[in-house]
Amino acid sequence: MGVSEPIRANSILPGRREDIELHTADGLKLVGELALPAGDTPPAGTLICVHPLPTHGGMMDSHLFRKAAWRLPALAGLAVLRFNTRGTSSVRGTSEGQFDKAVGERFDVAAAIEYAEFASLPNVWLVGWSFGTDLVLKYGCDPSVAGAILLSPPLRFATDDDLAVWAESGKPVTALVPELDDYLRPEEARERFAAVPQAEVIGVDGAKHLWVGDAERVLDEIVSRVAPDVAVPLPSTWDGPMEFGDASAYADRTVAAFSDVPVAGPAQRQAPGSL
Repeated sequence: MGVSEPIRANSILPGRREDIELHTADGLKLVGELALPAGDTPPAGTLICVHPLPTHGGMMDSHLFRKAAWRLPALAGLAVLRFNTRGTSSVRGTSEGQFDKAVGERFDVAAAIEYAEFASLPNVWLVGWSFGTDLVLKYGCDPSVAGAILLSPPLRFATDDDLAVWAESGKPVTALVPELDDYLRPEEARERFAAVPQAEVIGVDGAKHLWVGDAERVLDEIVSRVAPDVAVPLPSTWDGPMEFGDASAYADRTVAAFSDVPVAGPAQRQAPGSL
């Protein structure tokens, strides 16, 4: 046994990681990555990660999804598929097309689900974050999808009709809602998601929309839904090989950098007390 080292924000645990391309029905090529457990170990489940608003810094490398890809293949035996929606850039590259205000992105979500299906990835769950939750709710209720996990859902582009589709499906839906969210806080979220009887709304004390400082709680909640046989909380140390990633390329992707950038799409309500 080696010496256990703490798992840090930039720790990369063992796994098989490959660059992938998704091809949409409207002819675009999207860039992404698939992370799998090391060796020949088959994954116990699959996360398809749908990132926050790209006009405000959201991308496949947004910190929760980067940490999921770097940790969960080793800690929970999960496959993690993350990708850039149309017109979105990260170190991996830029997906073709342009941001389309949650319209053309329907083809992006479909392409990711199709990739997982053709790759025979098991137990597929969609994990949306902020804008990504709207895409999941609007376009993700596919027969091959087991369920959905929604992180900081603003319910901005998603409609009552979209919620009704999930309600009728009976598929599990879990919404993790920060106590101090800018847009939708736990009490209102419970009212809005009452339209989906099976939806589980979890208010997270002290958390904010971007989950800074709360990544471990989020990953634990995801794993407990997708791989319930894995004990949580997940380990905070690792006694095997560990590499370290470089997130310095994203120094300009801070919230402050986008504070004056208008948000395209429907008017975004502010949560009471968030200003």
